[in-house]
Amino acid sequence: MSFFEGLLNNDVFMVCFTAWFIAQLLKVVITFVFEKKIDISRFVGSGGMPSSHSSFVTSLATGVGIKKGYDSVEFALSLVLALIVMYDAAGVRRAVGKQAKILNKMIEDIHAHKKDIFTEKRLKELIGHTPVEVISGAILGIVIANIMI
Repeated sequence: MSFFEGLLNNDVFMVCFTAWFIAQLLKVVITFVFEKKIDISRFVGSGGMPSSHSSFVTSLATGVGIKKGYDSVEFALSLVLALIVMYDAAGVRRAVGKQAKILNKMIEDIHAHKKDIFTEKRLKELIGHTPVEVISGAILGIVIANIMI
């Protein structure tokens, strides 16, 4: 069996991919509903509702728990990974996004007074997640894993 055949036959991987895909698709749909525009870049972008990082890692942990048992070392490893990723998404990455917003405003103010001091493009502001986005992504991942496995 080739690498790709093995990956496509791996139930847990397919659950993770599906959870990620649905989360990213929901970002496009939610952007359309609230902003009345289709923004396909939301499908591959980070940040926003729901957290695809959270859905990805919680579907992994749930899938491993279902397949190997919630008392297994594999589940413990995947759960710890999930908790680290979700903490990072709502903590560090969110703080980076807030800092980018402030820096972009500072650069705009500087450009208003003196031109061409900075040549860098705007920093990406939508990087991390709010706690609600992280929890929503986590719930999505758990639900998808329970449906598919």
